[in-house]
Amino acid sequence: MRTSVVAPYSAYLRVYEPLAAFPEPDRSRWADYVRDVHTRRVWGSGSTAELTGEEQRMALESILATPPEPAPPHESEDAFVAEVDGIPVVCPRQTRLRCWTALAEMRREFPPVVLDAFWPRVVLAQAEADHERWRAENPDVQPHIHSSTWHVPMRWFVLFAQEERVLVEPADPEGAGGGRQLYYRTPMVQARRRVARALRVLRDTLEEGALITGLEQLGRWLEEFHPRAMVELDFGGLVRLIPSGDLAEERTAEYVAEGLTALAAGDGARASEAYRRITERWSAVRALEHAS
Repeated sequence: MRTSVVAPYSAYLRVYEPLAAFPEPDRSRWADYVRDVHTRRVWGSGSTAELTGEEQRMALESILATPPEPAPPHESEDAFVAEVDGIPVVCPRQTRLRCWTALAEMRREFPPVVLDAFWPRVVLAQAEADHERWRAENPDVQPHIHSSTWHVPMRWFVLFAQEERVLVEPADPEGAGGGRQLYYRTPMVQARRRVARALRVLRDTLEEGALITGLEQLGRWLEEFHPRAMVELDFGGLVRLIPSGDLAEERTAEYVAEGLTALAAGDGARASEAYRRITERWSAVRALEHAS
């Protein structure tokens, strides 16, 4: 019998854009935001963890509200901030847009009887109407963040090289919350180049399927952003599920690259071995989703 509720553990794929990518008045607003962040704290000194934790608390409060709120009434005015070669880049949090997008995906994936268990139909209908009205006024705006619960999709690793991996260990290993982080970061131009190469290899060696379709969709999403943007894969809360030794030896991006190289060379055995390593790495993490 389930005796406790385990909070969801999510990873995030984020796009950070330079201020020049944003039209006015957003550009000036984000410039002021960046200056405020720079004044209050050193770059990257916990803003990601703070905003992610706040986001999770707000999501839980929305689900427990009466009636529940599928999406917040107003868009978030916060963003994740980083630097690329001394230039600030911004990833708007876009909480409301991401909630709308997630609801649309759920409507495509689940029948109404399943959705009824989460939200009253009148509430979902209102959220859908709000989204459609907003989309009509903002047809070109895309979410800067994708999230995945309990695992990192294999296609996300295609965007990165193993040497771009960064593991941040907490100053106080015994401290509350741990503070451990694992992320990959790469320039947008590299991410797009790797997607294009992977698609060429997969189309030449595999039949059409979910892997190719998912990578095509990922590539189209990346094309929506500034060419000088930065792409980040943040393991987020998943680091709490992975033992420290396994985090230190995390090599999924390397295995994905090895598999693609083997496929391109016609080496099926080597490609299968790379895939086996990937599935073994993540099967134990995904199994925790159904643990008590």
